Amino acid sequence: MQVLIVCVSASNGNTRKVAGAMADVFDARPVEPEDVDDEMLAEADLVGIGSGIYAMDFHRRIRAFVRRLPEVTEKPAFIYWTSGAPEPPFWSYTHRLTRRLEAKGFRVLDSFSCRGWDIWLPLRLIGGLNKGRPNDDDLDRARRFVTDLRDRVAATPESI
Repeated sequence: MQVLIVCVSASNGNTRKVAGAMADVFDARPVEPEDVDDEMLAEADLVGIGSGIYAMDFHRRIRAFVRRLPEVTEKPAFIYWTSGAPEPPFWSYTHRLTRRLEAKGFRVLDSFSCRGWDIWLPLRLIGGLNKGRPNDDDLDRARRFVTDLRDRVAATPESI
């Protein structure tokens, strides 16, 4: 199975660690959005797209990447992210990105998130939040998440 894992990890490498753990399951490597071409996308059986959360949204490079994606037909995808704080009940981080991907023809199957070390402005003064995250448990959860997705896509790709 060909898996494309697109990653922007702009601050502390949190999301890059998660993307790397996911990519290891497929003997792949995470790629920057600007490095993805139409051929890579066409060859992928499953596409993962992720970044850290900045001002309650995905990184601007991920949003720009999704805007310039070509139309596809029912290509399975997943979204992943890291953040310093939990997702608030009044704001879904994935809602807008999922809608944009679905408008391009992707089937967003699921999403994965975990805490990441956050040193945003005033938090830096106290050493940040979630130092040491993502940790080994987070990375194991990321591996299990993509293993489950791989098995779901392989078992019944037309019914997902």
